[in-house]
Amino acid sequence: MDDADLDKVRSLYEGLIAAWNRRDARGMADLFTQRGFQIGFDGSAATGPDQIFGHLDPIFKDHATATYVTKVRGLRPLGPGVVLLTAISGLVPPGRTDIAPATNAHQTLVAVLEEGVWGIELFQNTPAQFHGRPELVNAMTAELEQALSGGRA
Repeated sequence: MDDADLDKVRSLYEGLIAAWNRRDARGMADLFTQRGFQIGFDGSAATGPDQIFGHLDPIFKDHATATYVTKVRGLRPLGPGVVLLTAISGLVPPGRTDIAPATNAHQTLVAVLEEGVWGIELFQNTPAQFHGRPELVNAMTAELEQALSGGRA
């Protein structure tokens, strides 16, 4: 696996985040493989593009969603045609310009190469509450605020 593949996986993740920020359920869902699995911030789960679309579409239609700010922390090949991407994320609520620390999360994406195309096999969004350790919440928020103000996503 070469750097070009890692760049494609990073672009796949960035496309997922951009689709969320556009409130584009179909755009998000179509990035998943047929057996791709998504676990949301609230613990909801969906498998495959159709189920993922069915889960996301009402969210975008019925709610004013916040905008993601992300920072990729790592890209690691797991084997031929499989890459693990880890990132941190925060959300800027509608009408605000700053990140709401209560929505900080760790994001994990497993991408697979099938027939020459990278797709999402797993995307998990885990809350980063750091119970009893506010310094960790503050550090993550500061890192995301730096990304928000012009650092690389």
